[in-house]
Amino acid sequence: MATFLYKLGRLSFRRRWWVALLWLALLFGISGVAASAGTPPEDDFALPGTEAQEAFDVMEEQFPQANAENLESRVVFQTPDGSSLLDSSEYQSAIADVRGELEQGDLVASVTDPFAPESGSVSAEGDTAYLSVSYDATWADITPEMRDQLIDAMDTGRDAGLTVEADGEVAMGEMEMGGGEVIGIVVAAIVLIITFGSLVAAGLPLLTALVGVGVAMMGIAALSSTLGLSETTGILAMMIGLAVGIDYALFIASRYRAELVEGHSREEAAGRAVGTAGSAVVFAGLTVIIALAGLAVVNVPLLTKMGFAAAGAVAVAVVLALTLVPAALGIVGKRIFGRKLRKQNPETGVPHSLNKPGRENGGTRWARAVLRRPALVLAASVVGLGVLAVPVASMEQGLPDNGTQPEDTTLRKSYDLLSEGFGAGFNGPLMMVIESENAEQVASDVSERIGGMEEILATAPPNVNPEGTVATVLAFPTTGPSDHDTTVLVNHLRNDIAPQIESDTGANVLVSGTTAANIDFSKVMSDALVPYLILVVGLAFVLLVLVFRSLVVPLKAALGFLLSVLAALGIVVAIFQWGWAASLVGVESTGPIMSMMPIFMVGVIFGLAMDYEVFLVTRMREAYVHGEDPRQAVVTGFNLNARVVTAAAAIMISVFAGFAVTGGDAMIKMMGIGLAAAVLLDAFVVRMTIVPALLGLIGERAWVLPRWLDRIVPNVDVEGESLERYLEANGKGRASLSKEREPAGVS
Repeated sequence: MATFLYKLGRLSFRRRWWVALLWLALLFGISGVAASAGTPPEDDFALPGTEAQEAFDVMEEQFPQANAENLESRVVFQTPDGSSLLDSSEYQSAIADVRGELEQGDLVASVTDPFAPESGSVSAEGDTAYLSVSYDATWADITPEMRDQLIDAMDTGRDAGLTVEADGEVAMGEMEMGGGEVIGIVVAAIVLIITFGSLVAAGLPLLTALVGVGVAMMGIAALSSTLGLSETTGILAMMIGLAVGIDYALFIASRYRAELVEGHSREEAAGRAVGTAGSAVVFAGLTVIIALAGLAVVNVPLLTKMGFAAAGAVAVAVVLALTLVPAALGIVGKRIFGRKLRKQNPETGVPHSLNKPGRENGGTRWARAVLRRPALVLAASVVGLGVLAVPVASMEQGLPDNGTQPEDTTLRKSYDLLSEGFGAGFNGPLMMVIESENAEQVASDVSERIGGMEEILATAPPNVNPEGTVATVLAFPTTGPSDHDTTVLVNHLRNDIAPQIESDTGANVLVSGTTAANIDFSKVMSDALVPYLILVVGLAFVLLVLVFRSLVVPLKAALGFLLSVLAALGIVVAIFQWGWAASLVGVESTGPIMSMMPIFMVGVIFGLAMDYEVFLVTRMREAYVHGEDPRQAVVTGFNLNARVVTAAAAIMISVFAGFAVTGGDAMIKMMGIGLAAAVLLDAFVVRMTIVPALLGLIGERAWVLPRWLDRIVPNVDVEGESLERYLEANGKGRASLSKEREPAGVS
C-alpha cells in the first residue's frame, strides 16, 4: 500500500492544478445537486423496541388528528402579589387580550381558555394559570415572525402587571450555538502558524479541510430526501470532518517538510510523505470510520444516520489528504517554510534543519525525561486518571429539560412558574395508553387507581378515540421529569401496576409521554454502551494489530483510551451532576448527565485518540524497523511527530472548549467540556506520557508478534519497508539523494 500511495502522491503533485480543479468541480457539482434536492425531512426520534415508542405508534394510528410533530407552546401567567386570578377581572381581561392576539398569529390552530370549566389550567392557590397554543406547523415551519408574535402577546400581559413566560419550540426560537466554531478556527490558525512558522503553510490544512467538509456536507444535503437525512444528521459530520481534515493535512504537510530537509526533491518528498504518513492516515481514518459506523449498534435511527454521515465525511477527508494535500503542497512551493527557515538556504528555500541549531526540540526532551523514570511516570499517570474517573461510579443519566436552561431564558422561567404553581411533575406528565374494547371504563379505573398513589399528584380526565377502543390518561408525578424518583415511578407503573390492570381487565396498558420516552432513551443508551465498546474497540484492536504487528501496542492503545474517556466522564459528572466548579463554566443548575454523552464521547474521542496513537507510534515503529533500539525509537518518534500531535490536540481542544465557553445551553456546555477534557487527557497524559513510559519499560517485546499469528496476519507495511525496497530498486534510496533534482517550474 505504501508504494501505491507513494505513486499517488507524486502523481497528485505533478498534476496539481488538475487535481485542484477536479476537487473544486466536485464541490460545485455536488453543491448544484444539493441545491436542487428536496427539503430535508424532520428529525425522526423513533426508539424502536421501546414501550414509549409502541404507545406513540398506537396514538398516531388511533388519534391521527393529534399530529405528534405539530408544535405547542404554553404561556404561563402569575400575579405579582400572590392574589388570585379568579378574583381579578382586570387580570382575566388581560389574559383574554393575550388569547386574542395569539389566535391571530401565523399558523396558530387553537388557543385554550385557562378559565374554561374543568380545564385545570389554574393553580390551587389561583395565582398561576396557563394557556396552550397549538400550531399547525412543525419545527421547520418556525419563522422569526411567529416568535415575535408570541413575544408581543406576552408583553400585553406584562403591561397589565402580570408575570408572563412561555415554553415550546416557538418560544425557544433558533438555537444559538455561540461562536465556538469561529473560536476553534481562529485558534487553529494560530496553532498552525506557530507550528509551521508560515501563513501559507498554516492556511493549507485549513483550506483543504474546508474543501473536504464542503464536499461532505453538500453530499449529505444532496442525499437528504433520498435517504431521509435531516439537518441534524450533518452536525456530527461537520465537526468530525473538520477535525480529522485538519489533522490529516497537518500530518502529511509536516512529513513533507521533513522529507525536504532530508534532501529530497519536492515531488519525491510529496510522494514519500503520502507513502508513509499517508499510510497512517488511511488506517487512522479506518479506526474513526469504525467508531462512527458502529453507532448503528445503538439502534436509534437518528444516531445511525449521524454515524454513517460522519463516517462518510471522514472517508472524504482521507481521500482528500492523499490527493489534494500533495497537490496543494506543489502549488505553494517553497512557501511551505517561513521566511526565517528559507533564509538558512536561500538557493533552494529548504532549511538545513527544522530545529534550532544545537538544540533538541521539545518532543525529544520530553521523551528523554519520561524514559528516565518510566515506572514512576506510568504509575502517577494511571493513578491520576483513576482518581478523575471516580465520579463515574455515581453517574445518573437522563435528558435535559427546561429546568436546565439558563435562568434568564423564558423557557426556564416558565418551567419554574409551572413547578411552583402546579408541582414539579407538571412539566413532565406521564401518559397511560389503554387498549381495550371498553377503553373508557378501563381508563376511568386506571385514573382512579393511579390517582390515589402517593407519587402521583393528579390525573387528567381520560381522552377516548371515537371507536372507544383506545384511551389515554395523563398522570402528573410529584417529582420533576429528570428526577431519579420519576424513573422509579415509571418502572413501578410498567412492572407492577400495568400488569395488575391487564390481569384484572384484559386491557393492554402502556406508559408513555415525553418523560417516559426520555427514560427509555437513556436506558437504550446505557444498554448499548458495552456492546458498542466491544464492537468498536474489538475491530480497532484487529486493525491496530495489522498496523503495528504487535499485541501489546493495540492493547495499550485500547486501555489508554478507556482510561482517558472514564476520566473525562468523571470531570463531567463532578461539574454537571455534583456541581463542583460549575459556576466557573457558567452552569447554573445541576442534574443528570445527558444519556447520549458516554456513547457520543466514546465514538468521537476513540477516533481522535487512535489518530494520535497511529501517527505517533507508527513513527516509532518505523524507526525501530529501520534499526534503532526500542528506547531510541521512542525518542525518534517524539522528535519527528510530538510537535504535530501537540498542535493537532491543541486545535481540537480549542474547538470543543470554544463551544463550552460560548454555548448558552447546558447540553452544549457539557459536550464541549467533556470532549475538550477527553482530548486533553488522551493526547497529553495517555499518548504523550503513558505510551512512551510503557514502551520504554516493555522494550523490544512491544514490537513482537507471536510466530503463529505473524504467519497469518497480512503485512500492510505502514512503516514503508516495501517502499524503501522499491525506492532502492529504482535508484531513489538514501544513497542517491544527492542525484535528485528539483522538478521544473517549482518555486
